[in-house]
Amino acid sequence: MDLFEAAGADDAGVPVVGATAPLAVRMRPASLDEVLGQDHLLETGSPLRRLVEPAAEGPRRAGPSSVVLWGPPGTGKTTLAYLVAHGSGRRFTELSAVTAGVKDVRAVVEEARRRLVTSGAETVLFIDEVHRFSKSQQDALLPSVENRWVTLVAATTENPSFSVISPLLSRSLLLTLRPLQEEHVRTLVQRAVTDERGLGGSLTLDADAEDHLVRLAGADARKALTILEAAAGAAEDGGEGGITLETVERAVDVAAVRYDRAGDQHYDVTSAFIKSMRGSDVDAALHYLARMVVAGEDPRFIARRVVICAAEDVGMADPTALQTAVAAAQAVAMIGMPEASLVLAEAVVHIATAPKSNAAYKAINAAMADVRAGKAGPVPAHLRDAHYAGAKQHGHGDGYRYAHDYPHGVAAQQYAPDELAGTRYYEPTAHGHERDITARLERLRQILAGR
Repeated sequence: MDLFEAAGADDAGVPVVGATAPLAVRMRPASLDEVLGQDHLLETGSPLRRLVEPAAEGPRRAGPSSVVLWGPPGTGKTTLAYLVAHGSGRRFTELSAVTAGVKDVRAVVEEARRRLVTSGAETVLFIDEVHRFSKSQQDALLPSVENRWVTLVAATTENPSFSVISPLLSRSLLLTLRPLQEEHVRTLVQRAVTDERGLGGSLTLDADAEDHLVRLAGADARKALTILEAAAGAAEDGGEGGITLETVERAVDVAAVRYDRAGDQHYDVTSAFIKSMRGSDVDAALHYLARMVVAGEDPRFIARRVVICAAEDVGMADPTALQTAVAAAQAVAMIGMPEASLVLAEAVVHIATAPKSNAAYKAINAAMADVRAGKAGPVPAHLRDAHYAGAKQHGHGDGYRYAHDYPHGVAAQQYAPDELAGTRYYEPTAHGHERDITARLERLRQILAGR
């Protein structure tokens, strides 16, 4: 059953929100001013603002193109579609990609075309989860979009480059919604507690309960309001005058994790997480990862710590660990939570179980210490750039030996400044891949020294 079915729709087909609708529906922004976290899409003259706001008086402006809204769940895609319907004065029609077939699409398009021809009334066609439409269903939309029989507003959580056919995508504007930040979700929750569309101030919300609720919701506004509604119901059933931490825990059956992203717990858990990976205790590392994930820590923050650990503590003992960590960080940014927790777990397992070496870390620190101490010296003349006019007369490039002309691709010559000749920074360990590096590095240093 559709959320709006019981309440019906107005004369323009715009769904009417009833008093019994879910809190997340009742608190849907009534204007662009209430939309949170998407300022980059709502600037003056932007396509979305032109869709939402009625045309100015005077000669009719050319209507904006159809749009594809791409973003994570709970960021406002459906909200923006309903704002278009409310504000533009166009007829509103909604299709769900889960239930609609090609026949339904063609029927809606034909009705919109007939209405446009007979009365000049324009139609906004909203399709939620458009990535679920088959190619033939998307093909059926092309004539209506190209001829502007409808203004299509399509929403998707999947990358449209892979889930929407190219002809439809090229005829629409792709607008990317950003993940909501914690302050946006918190503002929305506070608004729902006091707004007449929400709880209307009938209940208070304790600070620690609010913190727990916001963590549980992550960046999903819909989830935050759903949890708040469940907690409010639990408070009312218990005859309580406010929503406490215990009320939220009871309502959603998720214990609060004592983890303050701005306090000691944040730093303590993060420190233990890194030291567990460094210490090769994979089980402890996964425990601390779980604590951060459940507490709602930003997965991008966790991914950065994993990348740093791969470079600093695994290093050249297993060069593939850094590749895994970087790939994990990219995947986390691409897919978000909750699936990102699996990606992070795989990276943590790799790094915690990998052989360890901080030789590269120690090497660059020692080199930077020498540079800061003034041990820089001039670049040897035979290594200097000899391509510009007059370089030769200064001796630049004289005596340079091209490495590829020598056995093993290594030529005996000095590369470091005189002051640092013979200085060694990198000393590989006997762990993992560095066992293989040790013998080769010793021979390379002998050849370079002419031995």
